[in-house]
Amino acid sequence: MKISLVVPIYNEHDNLVLLYQAISQAMASLRHPWEVVLVDDGSRDDSLHSLEALALQDSEHVRVVALRRNFGQTAAIAAGIDHASGDVIVMMDADLQNDPADIPLMVQKIEEGYDVVSGWRKHRKDTFLTRTLPSIIANRLISWVTGVRLHDYGCSLKAYRREVITGFRLYGEMHRFIPVYADQFGARMIEIPVNHHARRYGKAKYGLERTFKVILDLVTVKFLSSYGNKPIYLFGGTGVVLIAIALAVLLYLFIRRVFFLVSVFDSPLFQMSTTVLIMGFQSILMGLIAELLVRTYHESTGRVTYTVMKTINLPSLPAGEDTPRE
Repeated sequence: MKISLVVPIYNEHDNLVLLYQAISQAMASLRHPWEVVLVDDGSRDDSLHSLEALALQDSEHVRVVALRRNFGQTAAIAAGIDHASGDVIVMMDADLQNDPADIPLMVQKIEEGYDVVSGWRKHRKDTFLTRTLPSIIANRLISWVTGVRLHDYGCSLKAYRREVITGFRLYGEMHRFIPVYADQFGARMIEIPVNHHARRYGKAKYGLERTFKVILDLVTVKFLSSYGNKPIYLFGGTGVVLIAIALAVLLYLFIRRVFFLVSVFDSPLFQMSTTVLIMGFQSILMGLIAELLVRTYHESTGRVTYTVMKTINLPSLPAGEDTPRE
């Protein structure tokens, strides 16, 4: 069983050598062959130079994928998965807040028969008001909406059997919802507490604004998981509700017209209730349809959500790439 670590990187130059040392030390205790796929997501510092040096230093284990620009964490993770060759995919951040020392325990859980091992930062070392509290709220909301109960969706340190994460593609900020997709494939899942350290170098790339993106992505995930194969249930049900509301309002206006001689068409209630309600629902439904169209386009054409500038220590060129390897 080969282990592939996938690490997205954006402006983490100061952390990379320490990260590699920590990974090497942790993986030395395992009897499995391993590799680490380091994906440079268009860093503006010297991260790529550091990655090139690490690849030359350890060509047996280090793989580097350099994206042409900053595509975002989800696209970088997708690139890493596409270029990984392991039977088990372990994802983690490059900022040293995740501890590679937790990886052997996660691999052990995979060997016990689990398909997904999710890390839980039980004792987080982040600012409570701007990082921890929004995360707690988001985790409870995601668990309630999706039915997949995890304490910490935002923890990047997770281990997956390859077969449970290769049946779908990742878009937007969907990487945090991979356990939800895996659950749809019937994956056996366990959550274990993991270490979490304060950031030593650099600064966090995300703030409170990410919470709103998560909420919007959650709407998409819920739609695709519950109605992706039977959208008529949602669209038909919504249509029935709209018709029922419209009939109730019209009945009220009709009764008021008959018994109190109040004009139906002159009432602002008529225009507001029909126009605002219908426009609101149309906006939501159009957005969901657009999500399906985008996914259909990518899946049918086989296109990926990133472009690769170059790779190091990788033997072949996967479909969708247009640049030679080095």
